[in-house]
Amino acid sequence: MAVQTIPPKSEFRVATARDYDQSSPVRWIWAHLAEYKWWLAAFFFGMTVTNIFNAAIPRQVGAAFNVVTGETVGEPFQAIASLGLIVVGLAVGRFFCDTLASLSIEVVGKRLERDGRSELYLNLLGKSQTFHNQQRVGDIMARAANDVRFVNEMMTPGFSLLYDSMMAILMPIIFIAFIDLRLLLAPLAFCFFYYFALRLYMRQLDPVSDAVRARFGDMNATLNEAVSGIEVVKAAGQERQELGKFIRDARRYRDMFVEQGEVQARYIPTLLIGVAIAGAFVHGVYLLNLGELSLGDLIAYMGLMWVLRWPAFSSYFTFYLVQMGLSGAERILELLKAETELDQNSAGYTAPMRGEIVFENVSFRHGDGTDDLLRNISFRAQPGETIAIVGQTGSGKSTMTKLVNRTYDVADGRILIDGVDVRDWNLDSLRSQISIIEQDIFLFSRTVAENIAFGLGQQVSRADIERAAREAQAHSFILHFKDGYDTVVGERGVTLSGGQRQRIAIARALLTDPRILILDDATSAVDSATEDEIQKAIKRVLEGRTTLLITHRLSQIRRADRVLLIRRGEIVAQGTHEELMASSRLYQRIFARYDI
Repeated sequence: MAVQTIPPKSEFRVATARDYDQSSPVRWIWAHLAEYKWWLAAFFFGMTVTNIFNAAIPRQVGAAFNVVTGETVGEPFQAIASLGLIVVGLAVGRFFCDTLASLSIEVVGKRLERDGRSELYLNLLGKSQTFHNQQRVGDIMARAANDVRFVNEMMTPGFSLLYDSMMAILMPIIFIAFIDLRLLLAPLAFCFFYYFALRLYMRQLDPVSDAVRARFGDMNATLNEAVSGIEVVKAAGQERQELGKFIRDARRYRDMFVEQGEVQARYIPTLLIGVAIAGAFVHGVYLLNLGELSLGDLIAYMGLMWVLRWPAFSSYFTFYLVQMGLSGAERILELLKAETELDQNSAGYTAPMRGEIVFENVSFRHGDGTDDLLRNISFRAQPGETIAIVGQTGSGKSTMTKLVNRTYDVADGRILIDGVDVRDWNLDSLRSQISIIEQDIFLFSRTVAENIAFGLGQQVSRADIERAAREAQAHSFILHFKDGYDTVVGERGVTLSGGQRQRIAIARALLTDPRILILDDATSAVDSATEDEIQKAIKRVLEGRTTLLITHRLSQIRRADRVLLIRRGEIVAQGTHEELMASSRLYQRIFARYDI
């Protein structure tokens, strides 16, 4: 039974097929839209023709009035019937063109949202651990969910209404010009003041929209931290304080919305269109009294001026959506463009590992300019050897092992695997052949079988999963669950004991069959009976693999081929357990202090 498959390549096409221009939100969005030029062409065609038909209808109504008043020569009934059929045809054509435009822009908007979310997600997966250590999960979730959704809404209904409004201004003006050029006075005056009113509106709305998105990210981050750390909150009795923090952030978010509403309340174009229509009517009646304009043309003129009400009213909502979409795109680009020292090196070295590890004068420090956490680390592990790493808390043991699979990158020196610098390896090839089992095992809120099979790129059979679980001493307790291997564990595996999580992690390592295995204090938090079960599993998983073993358990250290003693980021001694017990006073003190 297959429990895990790679999604089709088409789902990752957008994020991997090309590099998108990230120099500005507009260029980034346009680079994505270029993928769907035919859908956009269909939208532009449909919306343009819709507005041509929409403006043509008042013109036909005016012609009908001229027939009724006798200003048009010919049979009135036939002329009215013909004009009626034309109006019906225009209405039907408008319906189909509007449907085409709506469908096309909906497709573009939804695909833009999908593509942007995929690009952001894959970009986040490729970021270094240093980057993720500096981010707030809640804020990232707000950007990946809400900000990407606003980019979609910027296209539909935002951009859709924007282009519709532009055509709803241009087409009536063109039709008015065919009636009488003098009638352009009112609509052109409206357009002139409308442009400057919109510029003022956008200038005021821009910073407020950015602040609204930022305050939402802050509120979401506070909520996420409180929920993720609910055990600590309750244990410390800090519910009231956390509630106060959330209320403070929610109030700031509300205040930004109120300020945004105040900007929108000062929207002027709705007043301008009222003045323009009144002025157009006065001008039209004046020309009618002079006998220079027919009644039908006046009716057509006022009908076309009435069409201008749509862009005047819709731009209030349209430009808000466009601005929120651009603000969302800007926040997405902040993550996409955030510098990370991790290089995926997709064209790098790819080969099956033998498992030789060489540290050559390796030093490491975090990117914030702190002192070196590791200094001049040098050692060699032959394929299949087990290297135990011992040292006091904070000496740099875990940091050292995280350099092997490039969770972090070295600051100085280099690490070689099979004679190749880890930075020259293809990152996927490197990490797929290295497994890490830590003390704090992370399990996903999925089935037991899916957690064991996690990390494999091919379909995995149930038989393979059960075999790995048996070798990891996990099969028996899994069968005691109500749904067995189909039991869904709680988030982070909270429904399982520490020993159970460790054995599932070991089963995962056995299934992936890594050439290099890193065990980071894997049994320090379990009782003696559970440790016996885990030790049996560890003994099996170590066979034939190069292993870096962080531990203070004497039973594990004695099985190691060599022991590295770390103190304040430096290797101060190395050798077998017996050699170090005989030669290193620090090593003796460490084991005199531990319960071994």
